[in-house]
Amino acid sequence: MRWLKFTVAGVTSWGIVEGDRVIAVGGDPFGEWQRTQQTHALRDVKIELPLVPRTFYCVGLNYLKHLKEAADKAGTVPNVPDRPEIGYRAQNALIAHDEDVVIPANATEKIHYEGELVVVIGKKAKHLSESDAMSCVFGYTIGNDVSERTWQKADRGLWRSKNADTFKPMGPWIETDVDLDKMETIVKVNGKETGRFRTNDMIFGIVPFIVELTKYFTLWPGDVIWMGTDGASPDLKAGDVVEIEITGIGTLRNRFVKEAPVRS
Repeated sequence: MRWLKFTVAGVTSWGIVEGDRVIAVGGDPFGEWQRTQQTHALRDVKIELPLVPRTFYCVGLNYLKHLKEAADKAGTVPNVPDRPEIGYRAQNALIAHDEDVVIPANATEKIHYEGELVVVIGKKAKHLSESDAMSCVFGYTIGNDVSERTWQKADRGLWRSKNADTFKPMGPWIETDVDLDKMETIVKVNGKETGRFRTNDMIFGIVPFIVELTKYFTLWPGDVIWMGTDGASPDLKAGDVVEIEITGIGTLRNRFVKEAPVRS
């Protein structure tokens, strides 16, 4: 099932995508819900963020090729993690499908994308084992982890390089029925393919991360876990359009624009 948060005629609600139609739903997918008689053409609705997570978890350096490329650029030997490593991102950075990523006026030219599978948690969970870790997963969406690499190197934390306003596009919807082993992530910039990798070809998969997380934290419905990326990004510029397709889910598309200079 494909769950969409959408706005039409000034009203925002949940819906189910079936083909090129959206069936409006009363309630929400994390509780009680029912189909209504109201339907819309998908092209006629404004696609909103699928959700705003209570907690926004993220995974770094979870694909070998990406790890090697990062090490090569730094002139170091790849340091493959021996356990799941987890971080956080900021809610203020989230934007929806077809909304613009704003490159800050004082950013350098080192603006990069990272196409990521996003795991959406569907129920409260703590102390899960490997055998029941997936029981808390509701579905999956797509994320674009935008980074300003010069800031990433300059700052001890990732407070601005990863979390500037609009730096975390997510969407377009939540897909509940996928085959992880068959999925590919395909990235295009201005219609030209710039990267492709097997989505589930991770150093640590979804299960180890959920097991590790729930040792210490309670997962709640609507929490998300961004699972990392493979490959490398070209330098992006204003006017570029990045499309991240994950087969079985859909395509997340966002245009990059430059912020106007700030006048003092």
